[in-house]
Amino acid sequence: MSEELDLSKFEKKMIIRNIEESDIDELLKLQGKCFPGLTPWKREHLESHIEHFQEGQFCAELEGKIIGSCSSLLINFDEYDDRHTWDDITDNGYITNHNPDGYNMYGIEVMVHPNYRRMKIGHRLYEARKDLARRLNLKSIIIGGRIPNYYKYADELTPREYVQQVTLHKIYDPVLSFQLLNEFTLMRINPNYLSDDLASYKYATLMEWNNVDYQPNTKRYYKTSHPVRICVVQYMMKQINSFDEFAKQVEYYTDVASDAGSDFAVFPEIFTTQLMSFLDEKVPSKAIQKLTEYTEDYIELFTELAVRYNVNIIGGSHVVEEEGRIYNIAYLFRRDGTIEKQYKLHITPNERKWWGISRGKKVNVFDTDCGKIAIQICYDIEFPELARIATDMGARIIFTPFCTEDRQGYLRVRYCSQARAVENQIYTVIAGTVGNLPQTENMDIQYAQSAIFAPSDFEFARDGIVVECNSNIEMVAIGDVDLEILRRKRQSGTVNQLKDRRNDIYSINYKKNN
Repeated sequence: MSEELDLSKFEKKMIIRNIEESDIDELLKLQGKCFPGLTPWKREHLESHIEHFQEGQFCAELEGKIIGSCSSLLINFDEYDDRHTWDDITDNGYITNHNPDGYNMYGIEVMVHPNYRRMKIGHRLYEARKDLARRLNLKSIIIGGRIPNYYKYADELTPREYVQQVTLHKIYDPVLSFQLLNEFTLMRINPNYLSDDLASYKYATLMEWNNVDYQPNTKRYYKTSHPVRICVVQYMMKQINSFDEFAKQVEYYTDVASDAGSDFAVFPEIFTTQLMSFLDEKVPSKAIQKLTEYTEDYIELFTELAVRYNVNIIGGSHVVEEEGRIYNIAYLFRRDGTIEKQYKLHITPNERKWWGISRGKKVNVFDTDCGKIAIQICYDIEFPELARIATDMGARIIFTPFCTEDRQGYLRVRYCSQARAVENQIYTVIAGTVGNLPQTENMDIQYAQSAIFAPSDFEFARDGIVVECNSNIEMVAIGDVDLEILRRKRQSGTVNQLKDRRNDIYSINYKKNN
């Protein structure tokens, strides 16, 4: 008899936080690994950064180890000479010139441990800077960026020509290419910027990211939008021969979602039953039992992908054995490495008959870096009480991984998901399986048209459909939803279902302690 799986042992916690004095020794060692040819910080530099502007000093921590950091200060940029050097802009690295009332943030260093590159650590640090710039109502972020690959081309290209080639993606530069990908634009090229940066021939590209939410007449910050990008995966069920084949297919879709800048990648319900295609077990109840043996592999795979590709993953659902019972469980794999789960609450007759699936008992709402969300697996979305409970608990997006074998079953999920979006003034997302597994009992055929739905009102998508896949083919659909528009329309929409509910004559009684 199996015990309930302890998810904590799989979690790999990634956090972005402000630097503290206790981090200084570790940061000094990190800089030595990142920039072996440059003059390193001194302890007093970092102490001064914390003293003058701790809010602008960030580090990335994975499992208690600092693997990246960035430093910055506030200035009024027009007070500095166009041809300034790094020493000019940082007061020789001490940032004692930090101006709390400045309108520009100036980034003075970003570093990522060599063993943890290609995990979007730098991107996360840049996003932390951008979030701070928005919160402080800053006009822009400015950086003086090295061009460390310039030495390879210095005999044939001027700095301007080199920068142009990098901008056109004909040459790759690890710093400049990264800054361009992070929405920074070129202002000019400064000579003699960093005296010990021989690889760049002492040149630096002055780059700027403009805060489009900046309010020039006030220091108050007004949020104009809160976009969330979602990638729904319409997953192809086909014969495979190993877990590695499954993992490669899943990683491909995660990479696609990440490349598109998605905040969420959404996989379908019980798509891990694809593993049954190589388990050589014809009896459905025994095959599902064998499938539960892959639970730890599944969790390790998705935890790793969420962190590496910097995307929150709704990992479809998977069958799990806990205390002698089989459950259909959807997992949320956050991009910071933490994990949550939602049990399927309503079990279909088919699941009971063939697999002996047991019912869960609790409606969960999860905090994410994009607000509160809920997961309601397939059949669960057909019970309006669950969506209302989740909405009342703060959910703004309900994700529904599903698996249906025919058009009628699919339309039940779709119509109910669209209805939940209208009833609760929320966004709903459905992601399903297509293809077939002809050698697998009870999983032979699939039908799906995955989609993202919005409330039906002005400012939302026409017909309430943000985006949808073509039916019954392998593909993804990527769409943006805006939580700020949702908030405003709940107050002043054409209709206001949440405000106009007749709580005086009806209510839902959620038995939390059941």
